[in-house]
Amino acid sequence: MAAPATRSFLQVASTEEVASPLRVVQIEGLVVLKIIKHCKEFSPALVTGQLLGLDVGSVLEVTNCFPFPSREEDEEIEADGANYQLEMMRCLREVNVDNNTVGWYQSTLLGSYQTVELIETFMNYQENIRRCVCIIYDPSRSSQGVLSLKALKLSDSFMELYRNHNFTGEKLREKNLSWVDIFEEIPIKVSNSALMSAFMTELEADSPVTQCDYDRLQLSSGPFVERNMEFLIECMDDLSVEQQKFQYYYRNLSRQQVQQQAWLQKRRAENFSRKAAGEEPLPEEDPSNPIFKPIPEPSRLESFLVTNQISNYCNQINGVSGQSFSRLYLMKALHDN
Repeated sequence: MAAPATRSFLQVASTEEVASPLRVVQIEGLVVLKIIKHCKEFSPALVTGQLLGLDVGSVLEVTNCFPFPSREEDEEIEADGANYQLEMMRCLREVNVDNNTVGWYQSTLLGSYQTVELIETFMNYQENIRRCVCIIYDPSRSSQGVLSLKALKLSDSFMELYRNHNFTGEKLREKNLSWVDIFEEIPIKVSNSALMSAFMTELEADSPVTQCDYDRLQLSSGPFVERNMEFLIECMDDLSVEQQKFQYYYRNLSRQQVQQQAWLQKRRAENFSRKAAGEEPLPEEDPSNPIFKPIPEPSRLESFLVTNQISNYCNQINGVSGQSFSRLYLMKALHDN
């Protein structure tokens, strides 16, 4: 019987492991409570924090977190913030707590998180962490009786384009990338240990009604919808500015093409005369001529982000308005009875 072929350690190490796609983000209940507490305490100011846990197959487990100090522009304070993070990681390691960074969390106001700064933070994390996520918590949306907690990551095709800083229309069509393909939302699963679940069952009140249930019955949704409309109008103005940039670019491009055609016809007529005189023709392209200098196409990244943000505001307004109508019809039926 032939002996099975053995592989050396170097052969095994050199073999690239095919990473399974990220399917779910599993967060412990205590981590969710820490994130909510930190974001609500400083609301409406925006805060961030570090996520710690384990990357196991297609599941990203978030087992702990800690807040970052308040952001400041001073370089010395930023350096202190970095030292604070390292010291926190060291202390967690000493008490045998998971200290592997798996991403970060941040608060947002009415879902206005889709910015270039978020993308740059993702790219900085991706340099050291193979898979990372950003947990977005919206205190203003959660006050409407809905836990607004999202786990986001950048799509692979978008990251490839962002590294090359090439967001022209040709590249976007080549990659078949649209504004909905920038971020990927990963499903969140909140988990607790068996002992914690048993303890929470013991603490559960006899009344099945909770404060969250009362929050869902609030009839006043005007301020929330009004703020969303204000942000939506601002985004529409930003989108109009981006469209004007592209209109200006296409006008210049059309004007340049007309100038090139006129110059080319003139050069061909001149070459025809030179051939008739027995002289060598001149080249039909002159790189030194300004009309042949390519006009740079503006990046479409900002317009993609603004369009994403507009879609987010519209979905929020649609969701809140639908729930408000349901509550109003319910109250009308109760009043009639």
